[in-house]
Amino acid sequence: MELSDQNLDLLPDYRQRLDVLKDLGYVDEMGNVQLKGRVACEMNSADALVLTELILDNTLAQLEPDEIIGLLSAFVCTEKNEPADLMDRLPPALKDGRARLMEASRRVGTTQAEYGLPVSIEEYQREFRFGLIEVAYEWARGLSFLNITTLTETQEGIIVRCIMRIADVLKNVTSAAMLIGDTELKLKLESASELIRRDIVFAASLYF
Repeated sequence: MELSDQNLDLLPDYRQRLDVLKDLGYVDEMGNVQLKGRVACEMNSADALVLTELILDNTLAQLEPDEIIGLLSAFVCTEKNEPADLMDRLPPALKDGRARLMEASRRVGTTQAEYGLPVSIEEYQREFRFGLIEVAYEWARGLSFLNITTLTETQEGIIVRCIMRIADVLKNVTSAAMLIGDTELKLKLESASELIRRDIVFAASLYF
């Protein structure tokens, strides 16, 4: 079967992406999928590479369930603006988780750029948005929906969608925890799922 011109044009990009996966340990030199690659395959609702890094470097395992929910908001929420005093209001563990997420995204973005993919490291890191990290965290801690809306100027519907998308990411990460045999992380994630799925946010007919 002959390759079309379009398929030939895609080959360099494919090779570059494969080189990135080899460098980061997702596949070996023969192209065989490694554990990191299998974990990444479980992710279909967030940045697979960065989230896999956080799972396997124990960033998530070191957080409490409510803190995990807060950190995962950065993968799915669209709110760009962060309150000026946001970092002062977050618990130390969540601040550390944020820093480790940014380090992982810098590492992944840098590797992609080094292999010639059209990636701006700064723009890639800006894809992870922390504008609703406090909102998600406080929701997981049991704060009412009315009260979490006072923490941000973001529209209520956007908050609802963010929380629902976090619930989807939790499913992916729970599957990954089962895959790697991390029982403690799995239990934390199941607890996080219970914390997030409550009240007005999961009244399906409210906004959809």
